[in-house]
Amino acid sequence: MFYDHQQIEKKWQKYWEEKQTYKTFDTTDKPKFYVLDMFPYPSGAGLHVGHPLGYIASDIYARYKRHQGFNVLHPVGYDSFGLPAEQYAIQTGQHPAITTEQNITRYEEQLRKIGFSFDWSREVRTSDASYYKWTQWIFIQLFHSWYNKSTDKAESIETLIQHFEEKGTQGLNANQNEELDFTAEEWKNASDLDKEDILLNYRLAYRAETTVNWCPALGTVLANDEVKDGKSERGGFPVYQKKMMQWSMRISAYSERLLQGLNTLDWPQPLKDSQEYWIGKSQGAQVQFNVENHNEIIEVFTTRPDTIFGATFMVLAPENPLVDAITTADQKVEVDTYIEETSKKTERDRMSDVKNVSGAFTGSYAVNPFSNEKMPIYISDYVLMGYGTGAVMAVPAHDERDHRFAKKFNLEIKKVVETDEDVQEKSFDSKTSVCVNSDFLNGLSYDEAKAKMIAEIENRHIGHGTTNYRQRDAIFSRQRYWGEPVPIYYKDGMPYTLPASSLPLELPEVEKYLPTEDGDPPLGNAKSFAWDEANQKVVATDLIDEVTVFPLELSTMPGWAGSSWYFLRYMDPHNEEGFAKKELSDYWGQVDLYIGGSEHATGHLLYSRFWNMFLKDRGYINQDEPFQKLINQGMILGMSAFVYRVEGTNQYVSKALANQYKTQKIHVDVSLLKGTSDELDTEAFKQWRPDYTDAEFILEDGKYITDREVEKMSKSKYNVVNPDDICEEYGADGLRLYEMFLGPLEQSKPWNTQGLSGVYGFLKKFWNLYFNGDVFEVSDEEPTKAEYKVLHTLIKKVVFDIENFSFNTSVSSFMIAVNELQKIKCNKRNILEPLAVIISPYAPHICEELWSLLGHDTSIEFEKFPELVEAFLIEDEIEYPVSVNGKMRFKLSLSAQLSPKEVEDLVISDPKMQQILEGKTPKKIIVVPHRIVNIVI
Repeated sequence: MFYDHQQIEKKWQKYWEEKQTYKTFDTTDKPKFYVLDMFPYPSGAGLHVGHPLGYIASDIYARYKRHQGFNVLHPVGYDSFGLPAEQYAIQTGQHPAITTEQNITRYEEQLRKIGFSFDWSREVRTSDASYYKWTQWIFIQLFHSWYNKSTDKAESIETLIQHFEEKGTQGLNANQNEELDFTAEEWKNASDLDKEDILLNYRLAYRAETTVNWCPALGTVLANDEVKDGKSERGGFPVYQKKMMQWSMRISAYSERLLQGLNTLDWPQPLKDSQEYWIGKSQGAQVQFNVENHNEIIEVFTTRPDTIFGATFMVLAPENPLVDAITTADQKVEVDTYIEETSKKTERDRMSDVKNVSGAFTGSYAVNPFSNEKMPIYISDYVLMGYGTGAVMAVPAHDERDHRFAKKFNLEIKKVVETDEDVQEKSFDSKTSVCVNSDFLNGLSYDEAKAKMIAEIENRHIGHGTTNYRQRDAIFSRQRYWGEPVPIYYKDGMPYTLPASSLPLELPEVEKYLPTEDGDPPLGNAKSFAWDEANQKVVATDLIDEVTVFPLELSTMPGWAGSSWYFLRYMDPHNEEGFAKKELSDYWGQVDLYIGGSEHATGHLLYSRFWNMFLKDRGYINQDEPFQKLINQGMILGMSAFVYRVEGTNQYVSKALANQYKTQKIHVDVSLLKGTSDELDTEAFKQWRPDYTDAEFILEDGKYITDREVEKMSKSKYNVVNPDDICEEYGADGLRLYEMFLGPLEQSKPWNTQGLSGVYGFLKKFWNLYFNGDVFEVSDEEPTKAEYKVLHTLIKKVVFDIENFSFNTSVSSFMIAVNELQKIKCNKRNILEPLAVIISPYAPHICEELWSLLGHDTSIEFEKFPELVEAFLIEDEIEYPVSVNGKMRFKLSLSAQLSPKEVEDLVISDPKMQQILEGKTPKKIIVVPHRIVNIVI
């Protein structure tokens, strides 16, 4: 019977949509299971075949859990704010909302075509005002909260105000920007403006001067992951370090909890390691150094206070505010020049560039508080303002970068350990702490020396022991248009939140999406974007009078704002009274299975854990962590094609001849190749782009052969494969099965369209099991033991594979089972019905059609997954190969219940064996139960 995948798939996709087959109901009579994919960003290019890999895996699991009787939440939505849409708007003048809507329409069309079991009724989009109303609401809650280190959680700012009113700062244990000291009386006598300024020091969402990645060409701040090698990932524009007033989120308050929470999560270890490294917990001491001829004090954090006797110089971060104060006139030009150069590097570049050291001398000296020796003070970009205090005491005998720096600037390297080894040859990770210059520590272990030094530092009142974290507070401002407006207005220069009742603060219309002539963000171009405090509404900007009408915040939120809580909105997406009803967030709880890329390890996954913990602290949800189990899918790689252009010409030389010329290797669109070969269609190439119109070709054997290489699938590499084309030719079920068949989910693997024919062939074999020629024919006759064995062998394997996410081996098992059933010509209902259910999570369209043909008028989706009956796997008979002197002579079928001695007796008495023995007595008989019989004569 002809397998018409196009007709079948259209039919069932229409059925699912009309019947809302995958609509999830918030009922509690079934156990729940929440399966989620990482939020897709809808680009204009649409999906390529690499994108659905994780979606297919999560869809298989979601369908499997439905078969097991779970109430499955498997939603979809779009992370629809962001820089790409804005840049397109700048180039074309088209509103980002229009292109975003077009892109989402394209994505949804493609996703539906692949047959995902999403509950489309719960779709959310971060750029919808009905969604970002609650993103703004969460921001307001953060603004009105502080972190109480005594209770180790976020609390309402009202409890902080109450503490100030009763005790001032006495006994306060808070996470803050800087230490403040005042009495209750001083607080009460402070002006309202001063009180707001003080509170800003403690709020979880606060505004402060921060060093950021500033991209002038894009007119915005960029996150670290949007910058590569000092340039913007989008457009390749230069990025500079710049100090700006920015909104930040106090994620640093949660560092320890974020660290400890990793122990409760079923996540890949490399991902946990990334977060642990990013948080960067270290224990040591904060120590004060006086600066000679200055009143300034330099504070350093060191994990090795026991090496202070070996400190020979100090290094400040170039952006450290002390640099201006201590730089001498003679050194000012050199220092300023170095600071300018450093501003072109991102923090991430500075952290990763381990081997290259550079710096400038400030002209000033610090005094070592233990040796009283003068220590020259330098600045260098290997010291970061955001880590510790933005200053280090350099111990070149114990730190590799310090050592490189000392060698470069010819600074003293003081031997720290008691050894005759040359200091350049010593290991930099030595735990030995004894210093030849200090009897104070001689003979002590590393831990003893560290503890003694911390005690002495505290005794001298020049510092204290402390725990530090590398993680910095997250910058929350973006100087862009296409993002969530920040619900803040300014009165007397101080920020105030809009009342929750006035949300959402909607994105206003602007004439252009670039910064204003005064350098304000694009929202500065809006004509109606001011806050009327008295009437609590947005009004025209020209009405600002700083009395009743005030300016609104012109920055927007970063892309990660909306994606930090979207998993909660899916629980109750249409709620207008809150982001989700408490009973629903309690019911759905954590995401049970989350699938997405490892590139989000230190971005989205940290921020969403932070917001989740905050919402738990404030009593809005009950779960500590958002994602219990997480799987990072690998990439599907593309097979790129290249042509070789002879330098300085428009000639292109075929691959085998390229080494005879000086050439440039250029990507070419894989669609320009002839069929599935490596041969270039030269006429199509000439029509591809105007600069290739006059191309000339140097051929081999009359053909132009391209070079091929496996790379990341990307539009820029012209190696993408459109899933629409695959669905058209091989079907969505073919695409789904093939992507799983390629290899383990977590690994990257190359795409090869030719491989689809094997999977498609399997689908046709599977389809024809249910037909006798062109006639659908399924028997109600009881299956044989052999038929049951094939089925239950498959059940056992597939259940194990799905629960262990080994989807590729399941597909192999399907092929084996169908081949075996085809050989024994099985057409029994009691085999073919459960077979359709087993395969349906992977290939839902064909299984729905077969289920319907089997006489069912309901979807296969909620049928119970077949249960394994181990009895069907027990062999009745074993076919024993019988070997004589190592050579197999014949086979003998015997009962599987026989003991080895019984097998031995039956083999020896067999006429064939008697003929071989010719009356001899075997020297040795070896019976391997259920496997083989070996006889030595």
